[in-house]
Amino acid sequence: MTTVASAAPALAPATGPGPAIRRGRGRRAEGRAAWILALPFTLLFAAFTVWPVVQSLFMSFTDTRQKDLRTPFQVDFIGLENYQRALSDPVFQKAAANTAYFVLVGMPLTIAVALLAAVALDKGITRLRAAFRLGFYTPVITSIVAVAVVWRFILQPDSGLLNTALGWFGIQGPNWLGDPQWAMPSLIMMAVWRNFGTGMIIFLAGLQGVPQALQEAAAIDGANAWRRFWNITFPLLRPTLLFVCVTTAIGYLQFFEEPFVMTSGGPLNSTISLSMYTYNQFGFGNYGLAAAMSYLIFVVIAVVTAVQFRLLRQNT
Repeated sequence: MTTVASAAPALAPATGPGPAIRRGRGRRAEGRAAWILALPFTLLFAAFTVWPVVQSLFMSFTDTRQKDLRTPFQVDFIGLENYQRALSDPVFQKAAANTAYFVLVGMPLTIAVALLAAVALDKGITRLRAAFRLGFYTPVITSIVAVAVVWRFILQPDSGLLNTALGWFGIQGPNWLGDPQWAMPSLIMMAVWRNFGTGMIIFLAGLQGVPQALQEAAAIDGANAWRRFWNITFPLLRPTLLFVCVTTAIGYLQFFEEPFVMTSGGPLNSTISLSMYTYNQFGFGNYGLAAAMSYLIFVVIAVVTAVQFRLLRQNT
């Protein structure tokens, strides 16, 4: 009897909440604390990002102009007319062709130069490696205005550095920024020089993650440097290549500073871009049309990004 009586208190049910209940209360408390801490950012994000996006989407379906800013809810709803007007605009079509040209030529060149520089810094250049990294990356952080001043001097037809150097070999250089055939290649050349440093840094990080044991095993089997790079290094760089391709394509599809500062879209609209033409429409007060153009650019960026993920992510 004594044994049963002494064991009875141990068999009595616990009076406090169980572990599962306490864990649930702890999660709810953490959730409330997280929402309280995130509330200031959430309000700012909703006020200065979400609401302007929603308002611009609504604006793209209206005939909003500069005079309508004081009465934004009294504009006329015109449906897809702004989108139809943009797609049928010859200058918009020219800007789309220029942007496609800039992306299809400039992006592969930028990625190729960035990868080549990264491989050289990772394997070939051993001395002053940090100095080379800094030198290659400096144009990225340099003001576009300063870059434009330097490149406009380099590309001057009469006294520019590039045509002067070509003259040493008996070559008559063209009017780089004044000739419609050479203006866009000139901007692409400047863009590649200015932007490859970003991809180079990212590729360097990817190259340093490639296991050296695989390289050594392939070298023992007799594979030369090119076969080791193509069969081992490059496949392992596919996630890095995907990131560089997506970010570079997004940036180049929105390219604006180069033509705005260097050529103002000329000559003969040969360098005007989609972003620059959209900016001009905002300046002219055609807010509804400019908003529609902005969303057309967004759709193009989304499609190009989806295609890149489809092509480059399948084996990652």
